[in-house]
Amino acid sequence: MSPALQTRLSPALRARLPAALAAVATVAAGLTVRAVTGGWFGKYAGDALYTVLVHALIVLVLPRVPPVRAAAGALAFSWAVELAQLTPVPAALSEASVLARLVLGSTFGAADLVAYAAGAALAATAHALVRRAPSRRSGQRPAVSFRDHA
Repeated sequence: MSPALQTRLSPALRARLPAALAAVATVAAGLTVRAVTGGWFGKYAGDALYTVLVHALIVLVLPRVPPVRAAAGALAFSWAVELAQLTPVPAALSEASVLARLVLGSTFGAADLVAYAAGAALAATAHALVRRAPSRRSGQRPAVSFRDHA
């Protein structure tokens, strides 16, 4: 982001913009993976990206959340949705709504839990790297403590 743009954006927007861009990029990546791949890779890459998207949405709402906490929240949400598929509720909702099908799915798959964990690890790593990136204004790294990642 250019320094001129940074000065025109409110601090709240400036803090949330990277998460919003990450969410859009994640949706684009998910649609691309779905369009150009198939089989197990497409399925599990999509599952991992689902958790990455949830992570980005958490950071969008809570921009100061540490990467590990955002990833834990995204993983907990993803696992809760997957475990809910052991009941008939998500399948019934998925039949009634395309949006419900995209968010809730319909059938449980234990391997999906592993893909969600991979997505959470990927999101936490990317989030931590972005937080540690040198500031373009000062040319220095922002102060980061261990507490930022706990």
